[in-house]
Amino acid sequence: MKVPVQTLSADASGEIELNDAVFGIEPRADILHRVVTWQLEKRRGTARAARERSDVARTGKKYGRQKGGGTARHGDRRAPIFVGGGKAHGPRVRDFDPSLNKKVRALGLKMALSAKARDGKLLVMENLDVSEAKTKVLKEQLAGLNFGKTALVIDGDALNVGFAKAASNLREIDLLPAVGANVYDILKHDTLVLTRAAVEKLEARFNG
Repeated sequence: MKVPVQTLSADASGEIELNDAVFGIEPRADILHRVVTWQLEKRRGTARAARERSDVARTGKKYGRQKGGGTARHGDRRAPIFVGGGKAHGPRVRDFDPSLNKKVRALGLKMALSAKARDGKLLVMENLDVSEAKTKVLKEQLAGLNFGKTALVIDGDALNVGFAKAASNLREIDLLPAVGANVYDILKHDTLVLTRAAVEKLEARFNG
């Protein structure tokens, strides 16, 4: 699959051949759903459990007489109403650490990339070099490009410092290095923007 390569000045910079094994496979909703669900579950933190009545180490001896003491009847000091007693209906430990086969995760990422390429929502840039690391200057340049309402920009090994600085105040632009490419962020944005370096890294990631 050949796609045109652009610069930030909206000038053509040749073409690039995309590997069909990475950018040309048929997306499947069930695979994408599994990977996105796995990603979101991995983000959840494990709740810290509170000690309930059965977990508190206090005496089980009956507290006072059953009748005649002038107070309520208590079996022991572990009751939640006492200082140092167990917590009533406290949080329980819930483990949000799902597992997903590496081959399914890799397939999901390929399908996400292929979905953007199939729908015409994939742009390839020569690089992200900006003449001046200013938000105003970058916004004027992006006006001539079809980035859509929201765009995920993926660079090579590291982000272009000038572009990252200029785009830091643009809410519609998110940046990631190639190693951070993931299904959820790709599908969440309208447009996927890759540099030449990002394409090389992504293809090498699957071919390696």
